[in-house]
Amino acid sequence: MIDKSFLSGMSGEGFDSLYRQWQYSADSVPEEWRRFLSGFELGLDSAFSTNDCFDEHAALKLSGVQSLIYRYRSLGHLLACTDPLSPCRLSHPLLELSNFGLDDGDLDTIFACRRFLKPRASLREVLDAMRETYCRETGVEFMHIQDPDERQWLIDRMESCRNRPVFSTAEKLHILEKLHQAALFEQFMHRRFVGQKRFSLEGGEILIPVLDRIVHGCAEAGISDVVMGMSHRGRLNVLAHILRKPYETLFAEFKENISLGFLGDGDVKYHKGHSCDIDLNGHRVHVTIAANPSHLEAVNAVVEGKCRARQDRFGAEGAGKVLPVLIHGDAAFAGQGSIMEVLNMSQLDGYGTGGTIHVVLNNQIGFTTLPKDSRSTCYATDVAKMLSCPIFHIQGEAPESALHAVDLAMEYRRTFCRDVVIELICYRRHGHNEGDEPAFTQPKMYRQIAARPPVSRIYEALLAEEAIATPETLELLERHVNETLESSFSKPPVIDPAGFSDRWSAISSEYSAKPVETAVSVEKLVTLARRLAVLPSGFMPHAKIGTLIQKRFESVLKGEGIDWGNAETLAYATLLDQGYSVRISGQDSRRGTFNHRHCVLIDSTTEQNYMPLETVVRDGARFQAWNSSLSEFGVLGFEYGYSLELPLCLTLWEAQFGDFANGAQVVIDQFIASGETKWDRASGLVMLLPHGYEGQGAEHSSARIERYLQLCASDNMVVACPSTPAQMFHLLRRQMLQSFRKPLIVFTPKSLLRHPVCSSTTAEFCDGSFQACLIPSGGFSAARQVLFCSGKIYFELEEERIRLHKDDTVIVRIEQLYPLDRAALQSVIDQCGSECRLYWVQEEPENMGAWHYMDRHFREMSALVGYIGRPADSCPAVGSHHIHAEQQAEILSRVFLE
Repeated sequence: MIDKSFLSGMSGEGFDSLYRQWQYSADSVPEEWRRFLSGFELGLDSAFSTNDCFDEHAALKLSGVQSLIYRYRSLGHLLACTDPLSPCRLSHPLLELSNFGLDDGDLDTIFACRRFLKPRASLREVLDAMRETYCRETGVEFMHIQDPDERQWLIDRMESCRNRPVFSTAEKLHILEKLHQAALFEQFMHRRFVGQKRFSLEGGEILIPVLDRIVHGCAEAGISDVVMGMSHRGRLNVLAHILRKPYETLFAEFKENISLGFLGDGDVKYHKGHSCDIDLNGHRVHVTIAANPSHLEAVNAVVEGKCRARQDRFGAEGAGKVLPVLIHGDAAFAGQGSIMEVLNMSQLDGYGTGGTIHVVLNNQIGFTTLPKDSRSTCYATDVAKMLSCPIFHIQGEAPESALHAVDLAMEYRRTFCRDVVIELICYRRHGHNEGDEPAFTQPKMYRQIAARPPVSRIYEALLAEEAIATPETLELLERHVNETLESSFSKPPVIDPAGFSDRWSAISSEYSAKPVETAVSVEKLVTLARRLAVLPSGFMPHAKIGTLIQKRFESVLKGEGIDWGNAETLAYATLLDQGYSVRISGQDSRRGTFNHRHCVLIDSTTEQNYMPLETVVRDGARFQAWNSSLSEFGVLGFEYGYSLELPLCLTLWEAQFGDFANGAQVVIDQFIASGETKWDRASGLVMLLPHGYEGQGAEHSSARIERYLQLCASDNMVVACPSTPAQMFHLLRRQMLQSFRKPLIVFTPKSLLRHPVCSSTTAEFCDGSFQACLIPSGGFSAARQVLFCSGKIYFELEEERIRLHKDDTVIVRIEQLYPLDRAALQSVIDQCGSECRLYWVQEEPENMGAWHYMDRHFREMSALVGYIGRPADSCPAVGSHHIHAEQQAEILSRVFLE
């Protein structure tokens, strides 16, 4: 007898797949399966032999029924009635009975059914179940999910109720109340603030009960934090009715008689963030909506980063406690590449957040552009299929179907920790904004829209027809919403709390140039270096890495020869030892693009990971290092969001080359450089940007220093170009130990990472702090030439100065470009004699680098400083290594011209 224990746990679909594999190649399946399947096929041959007991016609009919069930689950959404502006389709050629060898004469025939609600059912019952489940106001795409258990999970929950949920009277009245709030708020705003932009939600009011259901579902799911991200469309409505921002505050912002409550530029009202605490029968849920710019979908990665930071703070159960919710527009979801970047991050260990609820508010138009001109796919949501996640397409005037989809989405996310997409197919009642005339470009569509009542009226009529409540009760709901709006209009505003509260309460909002003590004792350095050098028993890294680890320890013991990677590691170690967390991510950041960091070691035999820095953490600190996806926009946005939540964590993003950071320019411009002045939200994010001219061409030379300096104003961020390992050590430590938080842009070296002249002694770590300017001792009275520079060019200048015995040339290094230490520069200039020549020297072309920025400051100090560097160019560097060397030599020749 064959042992059939191996059959346990095998699903029907799994068996079908294995059977087909065996038929194709019997040797490709295990021996016990070969024996079983041989007997199975023998039984089939006997059953299907040509005798009176076998009806081939009936077998084909039965097969057709199974195919029909599968087809409806796969393509039933094509027949679903989900567009409120289009008549419902009554048939689809791919779902005709004739495609399955069936006809109307089979409707009352009873068939055996696999993986269906009933083991035996008539074709009529099967069709009714499939059409009601998949072809009404809910269309579902889920058969692309590769895991059969996930598909069956959805089938069991959708077909059992035919996607037609049962709501209580109280729930239905609550839905109507939220719809009235959404609709009447917009109408009130339209009357009171004529012509002002508000980016109305009208036509998509269903969004409010959907988000309300998500928030209320958090109690059952054990979620304590919800972080939302969305663009401008309907944002004011969401702020009022989900985030509970007081009406009177919103009205005051439209009247423009409210103080912003903080010093800065502020932002338009439909970009602002907000947060509130909601009590759900004793379960508190903190709901936040992140501030965002007009750049569509840019906030998504920021929200994911904020959520991951909160989850990390909660610990192992964090993913179940913090829920990301992203609200998208249809045109943006299909058109913005950042969508794919964020979706791709969702299942990565360093960036996952346990699944995101995506709500796509489909207006069926992007400004004035129709779907046929804005996407190449059937649905706006098709890009999400890359995640093999369920996608629900909901008719925008069917709120109960939408809330059923929310319930499924919340339970699916809790069960499988994966993203879910809910598309609400609705329309936009007005133009892109309230002053726009949409009939110029879509006259037919807007005639239809003008004739449609709001969804609140449609649902109210449905409840009246169902006799859910008396007409007086229904009228009272609407009257209460109107009275609340009217009474709030004359009330004084409730001022939003300023930033720098809760976890930020100990952080100052003011920049300070006061020196920060960042030195560490020799004993502490040696202790930490020793612990970092000890590997677990049996752990065997690559031989060269093992040697590197020991050399790092030996250099600390000797007190000299500490290179860049060692100094950076020691900076992290000392911060971790003081209870500060450290998170670094980016492309290849664990090893480092230039092979200098090696903060994660790999066993040469087992490929097991080991992080030495985890051995020095104290007081609940945590060290994380992640190799990111090949993304700048998404990952930098994520790390910015992470930094907003954890001011006591050194959060770093490293570009593979500084040149590539402009792939995230929207994040740099709209969030990092200006987020604090717009939204009163500070960030201590560190950007590490490898920079330096070494003959590697236009895309591997420049991190575009000039662009960051153009963004600098009002002490909004710090821009530095440290030239020694010790300076990097002090700079990173200062970022955590100073009283405030500002983004830190660091231009890091490449060829200098292991250059023998670019090393530091322990004395430099154990004394002092970061120096904004490195000024040689000895004074300037004898100097005939003073060179100001920043970065790698210093070492070439110094080498040439020594070679030529130019003792009358003094080189001053500007280590912090912004905020600039003008007092130190003025002191240098004041010490120079009238015959002393002053030059700014740089590798970059004249129209790039720091020259124009420095020239302005020199002029304001009444200093006549000349320029030496490459001539202005349209690209940062030449492609020829030979020409590069000639240009570099020309710079040195001009500097030391007799």
